[in-house]
Amino acid sequence: MANWSDPRPSAAPFGSSRAGTRDASYDAGLRSYMLSVYNYMTSGVLLTGIVALLFAWGGASSPAAQIMLNGGALRYVIMFAPLAFVFGMSFGQNRMSTGTLQLMFWGFAVVMGLSLSSIFLVYSGTSIAGAFFATAAGFAALSLYGYTTKRDLSAFGTFLIVGVVGLLVASIINIFVQSSMLGFAISAIGVLLFAGLTAYDTQRTKALYDQVAGTDMMGRVVIMSALSLYLDFINMFLFILRLTGGNRN
Repeated sequence: MANWSDPRPSAAPFGSSRAGTRDASYDAGLRSYMLSVYNYMTSGVLLTGIVALLFAWGGASSPAAQIMLNGGALRYVIMFAPLAFVFGMSFGQNRMSTGTLQLMFWGFAVVMGLSLSSIFLVYSGTSIAGAFFATAAGFAALSLYGYTTKRDLSAFGTFLIVGVVGLLVASIINIFVQSSMLGFAISAIGVLLFAGLTAYDTQRTKALYDQVAGTDMMGRVVIMSALSLYLDFINMFLFILRLTGGNRN
């Protein structure tokens, strides 16, 4: 920012065209950065959806039905592979190149598609489409709020993350107790938690631009931010689907 009290004649006063040029340059850089994040995130979601649909193509005779619904060790490998990718990217991001992180992001999107393929065998196409568009509309509104709000959402971050951990514990418990009421509560709370995380992660992604603009960290931060928003979207979609989805006939 120009120093309006600088006595030098050549100094640009506050509000001059030089300051305006810098502001315009900053805004353009921020828009490009956020667009890159959303492009990665959206492309990852689309890739996951395509892989899931193809893997489930054929219904009862599809690879998804044979592997994901009929058990076997490969089922668990596919189920836990996305988690391995997330941990690998999270803990190795500082040692990996941008190109390596890109490959891992696309690999994650593919194995996530394999893992989610069973939803096409359990839920009707109408239910899946309805949940997807509801999630897309909600995600867009929440992300816009996170981007534009002046309120600092960082205070909610710890609360939301602790809530997700609690939700995971409750989900594991419900595997054994099989309570429909607990299942409904988990889905409803899950929607709220990941709605909050969408706004929080968007604001955090925007704030990171000031730290990485013009550095070699930019590419890696874009990919990891896209991964965070991707996870928010997918989890919100799954919880909405469980709340509203109807089984296939």
